Amino acid sequence: MDNDLLDRAHALAQESFLAGSGPGGQNANKVATEVQLRVNIYALRLPPPVFVRLRDLAGSKLTAAGDLLITARQHRTQESNRQAARAKLEEMLEAAHRQPKRRAKTRVNRVGKTQRLKSKKARGEVKAKRGKVSRSDW
Repeated sequence: MDNDLLDRAHALAQESFLAGSGPGGQNANKVATEVQLRVNIYALRLPPPVFVRLRDLAGSKLTAAGDLLITARQHRTQESNRQAARAKLEEMLEAAHRQPKRRAKTRVNRVGKTQRLKSKKARGEVKAKRGKVSRSDW
């Protein structure tokens, strides 16, 4: 991931401050320390696979208009919550740029197949012995 994208994301980010419910005691009720960061992911001009991964990562944090909402309220000051929100944005973008590893199909050899089928057969016999007992079995 390049620094140009991070700079663009930070430039596009709109911040709003809310009265958070986090730590701060009586101060939390008076001072707006919670930060809500809003970034339009369409304006970031991401490559299609990265865009899809970011959209999946965002989940419910993504609005219908394409805005990614990130909130931070774990700290007592606006500035530290600002930095935390921007760090979350960077982490999300980095995670979207990481390409997932391709899953290799597992191959079972002949012995493994026969063992699996034998254990399935034994388990089926155990289960078949359960159930109602008829009068003829007495």
